[in-house]
Amino acid sequence: MLEPGDEAPDFELPNQDGEPVSLSDHRGHPVVVYFYPRADTPGCTTEACSFRDSWDAYEERDVAVLGISDDPVEDLAAFAEKYDLPVELLSDADGEVGRAYDSFGPVEVGGETHHVARRNTFVVDADGHVAHVYEGVDPEGHAEEILADLDP
Repeated sequence: MLEPGDEAPDFELPNQDGEPVSLSDHRGHPVVVYFYPRADTPGCTTEACSFRDSWDAYEERDVAVLGISDDPVEDLAAFAEKYDLPVELLSDADGEVGRAYDSFGPVEVGGETHHVARRNTFVVDADGHVAHVYEGVDPEGHAEEILADLDP
C-alpha cells in the first residue's frame, strides 16, 4: 500500500465522456483519487453522491476528485448522468492503475471470486505525492472525512 510521502503513480484513463484524463493534468492542485468496485451499486452510489453533495467545498479548496473503477466508459456515463455527478469517473478496464495503487484484486461475492477495485482513497498533494491514505473506506460520510483532513 502506498504511504504518505510516496510519489503517486501517474496514469491516464478515459473518463465518462471517453476523454483521456491523467493525474499529472492536475499537478499544482490537490487531487482525491478514490477507487470503488462498481458503478450504480448501493455503497458506490452513496460514496459518489457524498462527493457530489460536498462538491462546493471541494471547488472552494481547488481539489479535483477522480473516481476509478473497472467499469466501461458507457456505464460510467450512465452513472454520472443518473446521479448528476460532478466528479470525473475514470475507466480502469484492466485494473492496471488499481494495481499500481494496491487497490485492485480478488474479492469473493456469493461464493464467486471477482477482480474489482477495492474501496481505497488517496489524496495526492499539488506536487504529486501521497498526502493521505484511506484503506477499506466506509462510503458513508467519506467525502466529509477527507475535507476535514484537508483543512489545517
